[in-house]
Amino acid sequence: MKECFGWTGTVLLIDLTTKEVTLDHPDPAIYRKYIGGRGLAGHYLSPHATREWADPTLPILIFTGPLTGTLAPTSGRGTIMSRSPLTGAICDTSVGGRLATQLKYAGYDGLIITGKSDTPCGIEILDSEVQITPSNLHGATSNEVFTHLESSILTGASVACIGPAAENGSRLASIMVDRHHSAGRGGLGLIWAEKNLKYLMVKGTGETHVHDMDALKETREDIFRLTAASPVLMGQHGFSCWGTGSLFDLMDSRSMMPTDNFQKTRFPNAHQLNAAAYKKKFVSQKHGCSGCHILCKKIAQDGRPIPEYEAMAHFTALIGNHNIDLVLDANDVCNQLGMDPISVGSTLACHREITGQEYTQKSLMNALHKMAQGDDLGHGSFFFANTCGRSETSMSVKGMDLPAYDPRGAYGMALAYATSTRGGCHLRAYPLSHEVLRKPVATDRFSFSGKARIIKIAEDINAIVDSLTACRFTFLAASLEEYTKAFIAVTGVQISGQDLLETGERIYYNERIMNAANGFSASDDDLPARFFTEPGTSGGGVDIPPLDRTEFLAARANYYRVRKLDENGNPTPEITKRLGLDQ
Repeated sequence: MKECFGWTGTVLLIDLTTKEVTLDHPDPAIYRKYIGGRGLAGHYLSPHATREWADPTLPILIFTGPLTGTLAPTSGRGTIMSRSPLTGAICDTSVGGRLATQLKYAGYDGLIITGKSDTPCGIEILDSEVQITPSNLHGATSNEVFTHLESSILTGASVACIGPAAENGSRLASIMVDRHHSAGRGGLGLIWAEKNLKYLMVKGTGETHVHDMDALKETREDIFRLTAASPVLMGQHGFSCWGTGSLFDLMDSRSMMPTDNFQKTRFPNAHQLNAAAYKKKFVSQKHGCSGCHILCKKIAQDGRPIPEYEAMAHFTALIGNHNIDLVLDANDVCNQLGMDPISVGSTLACHREITGQEYTQKSLMNALHKMAQGDDLGHGSFFFANTCGRSETSMSVKGMDLPAYDPRGAYGMALAYATSTRGGCHLRAYPLSHEVLRKPVATDRFSFSGKARIIKIAEDINAIVDSLTACRFTFLAASLEEYTKAFIAVTGVQISGQDLLETGERIYYNERIMNAANGFSASDDDLPARFFTEPGTSGGGVDIPPLDRTEFLAARANYYRVRKLDENGNPTPEITKRLGLDQ
């Protein structure tokens, strides 16, 4: 492409079957249409979206955005995307660490991996030098892979790998990046294993060219000031000090803490298992993604990661565990074996409800290792519950297990779970921001009124955030206005925030089109029956009744109208054409 600001104009393609390495140079119009990251990955996935996850021609897509590798705050994230082995829907995950930045510095906007190696292999990229190398690391844990490669790794290189769970066929398999970062949801690690890909190592020595550095520095300072003034991000009780675990007490006090497999919404003695308890016991230090000043990750003194909020909640309240050491152990084992702790915790809770068996230190550790060996639990709660003839005990949407926010305590979250294109996910629209954190403005969390439009707009914004790329947490303080300025400063492309928002609509609609091609419809945009028939845990002047199904269905119908889908939740030819997705 003629413009060399923000983008490199090059996508790297690797075929593991033929060992062929080629380059693609997308038309500049494609970049304008999809921006990068999640948007560009979705563009490349679209022709292959109905391929089965074990099909060698199904691509793994790893994409950067135009802000990646620049001074723009929180711009170190990237997108890994494919079709989920867990859900059958499209699945992308925003991943931190250094992976996206190093890929960009190596000269690539994205990496597309297809085919299947005859034997376990690794991919090693140093700028234009690309090698597919035999690997003797089959069966190794993620830390064993990182430690083994440290002797040969170049300073600043990024490593992504899978663990034994993927190699043993678990549909909860994650991809670990730079020891402490995970592409966890949807089982994308299983596709790596199917392709016999154990690891990816990337090192770049280039840079991201910026059109107007002075303008970017000015916008950077604006974003810094906004985040510095945010209690949620940088306050004494915020993410920077305590990690996302700072949400633990808040969710419990709001009667939104999923407890006993979502049968209750308050957890006795939760205050003894909060972020402060971890910091006191394990002496945690700050850690973050490349290019991030918030540093929301916390690492214990012994080098193990402190769990994110969702793992904290799912390894305590959801499964009835009060042992803080066991939580740290379980989270670390998930990382070592390469499994998503959210789905793991949810599946364990489902198993506990069905069998009535309580977990001990030994039984929980045994269960985790069995999951990583590919037994029935290793395929998620939806599969396990159906195998047991107890489908009602799986707290999942589209087969993806729900994270640690009970929808009976926030109705926007209920709608967002149902409409998410990748399944039970809180991050597609992140309604927690306005329903609980009151950013940008507070909304009534016990009402569906206005939520359809709010969810739709938030989905579009987050699609752009994942395409630029940046961290969604930053948008608890900054806005699309600041990041539009950053985009213009980096690329030189004159565009409005509204233009970017419309691009976000295109990206999300494209995902709806891919899901519809795989048979998803309104019947899949739904919640487990428990939330409509059973109350949460009321108290403290707050009542947590079951969701009203009539109101929920009306809100979903409103969402379809706002999203411009038909009454069955499927894309229409008119809007598909208007958004330029009919080709």
